[in-house]
Order: sequence, then C-alpha cells, then structure tokens
Amino acid sequence: MDPALANPGLAALTGPDGHRAERRGRVLRYAGGDVCPFLGWPDDPDERDWADLAALLGPGGQAGFAAVDVAPPPGWEVAFRIRGVQMLGDGVAGAPAPEAVPLGAADVPEMLDLVERTRPGPFLERTVELGGYLGIRRGGALVAMAGERLHLPGWTEISAVCTDPAFRGQGLAGRLVAAVAAGIRARGGRPMLHAAGDNTGAIRLYESMGFRLHRTVYFTGLIVPDAVAAPARKQSREPAEATA
Repeated sequence: MDPALANPGLAALTGPDGHRAERRGRVLRYAGGDVCPFLGWPDDPDERDWADLAALLGPGGQAGFAAVDVAPPPGWEVAFRIRGVQMLGDGVAGAPAPEAVPLGAADVPEMLDLVERTRPGPFLERTVELGGYLGIRRGGALVAMAGERLHLPGWTEISAVCTDPAFRGQGLAGRLVAAVAAGIRARGGRPMLHAAGDNTGAIRLYESMGFRLHRTVYFTGLIVPDAVAAPARKQSREPAEATA
C-alpha cells in the first residue's frame, strides 16, 4: 500500500502540509488547532509518543486520528470512533462547475453554519485555508460546498462535501466534487476522499463519478486525560522534514 494512504495525517504533515505543522517529538498537528483536527501520528507509537501528544494538546484536548488504528493507554476517553471508507479518484478527471464560486475567509461564517446543519465531518474556523473551497449559492445563500483538506505526496483529499437538505437531489455535491477534482488534476495531483461507511448515498455518488473503494478505515477522537507524565521536550513550530 502507498504509505501516504496508509497514514494520511502523517504523510500530510511531514510532506506537502509540513509548513503548517506544530510538533513535539514524533507527534505533529496543524498549528493552532483550528485548521484541521487530525494528527501526524507515528506508525509505531510508544509511551513517549502518548506523553508527547498529551503535552502538545493539554489536559482535555481532543486528538483526531485519520484512517489509522489506535489503541490508547488507560485513562484516555474515546470521543468518537467512526467506520469509514477510503476512496481513490486516480481515474477521475473532474470537470469545472460554472456556477461554483471560490470560498474564502469572508465566507467562513456561512460555511460553518452549513456544516453545522449538514455534519459532513470536521470543518473548523481556519480549515478554508487548506484551499480549493468552492460553493454554490441560491438567492445569495450558500447551499452547497466542497474543498480540500489533507495534502499528501501525490494525492489531495476532497472534504467537507455538503448540501443544504432543501437543495439535495439537484446534483450540486457531484458538480462540486468534480470541480474540486479538476483543480487537483490541474496541479498534477490525484483526488481521494473519505466517507462514513454508513453513508451509502455518498459512496454510490462517488463510485458513479469514478472513485474506487480502496480500504475500510476508522476515524477516532480521543480526549487527553487530566494527568499524564510528559517527557521534557521542546515544542517546535518548525516545518517538519518531508518524507521520501
């Protein structure tokens, strides 16, 4: 398996998204905590990594693990564990959506409101900075959107695909995914995405567009316990070294 796809958070934060990385030891996160909740987590974590994670996030902080299996030490609370699928669009060319408009910082309040009503997955106040966000408006209101999240070597994840319930059934999500995929292709990348395993409608849509099922994955959220012994390490915001 492509190692980038096996551990997408680590591949992103030690690769194309490395300039956004904040790290402690071998654990990385998107700096600031309000861009993306998913970590760069080592493939072979040990007790020191768990202590570093606790020190990085602080007591009560939430750690997000993207498409990797984790077995937390005693005392860590599981906030969520969601079965999902990883789908690859290496055969998806995409197509522009003339009615789609770029979304940026000024649109974040509307984007957060749409996410709150549709629950497509994690989208935070600065997630839009990861780029490629497009939206469709009706009567001036934002009713559908999609964009990019994790940037891996050779791949870019399409994320936050959502449509206001009142406007579903019009093909808006498909057009936006195709448009985001076209932008990824124009940069020489390949689109991929994740979907909840029980979201059969979305999975059927993606398959009809040419995405193929790659593997079953889990997304996990853990709460840092109040007391964890942390090793003495200096926290760094220097960009992480890129993987080969």
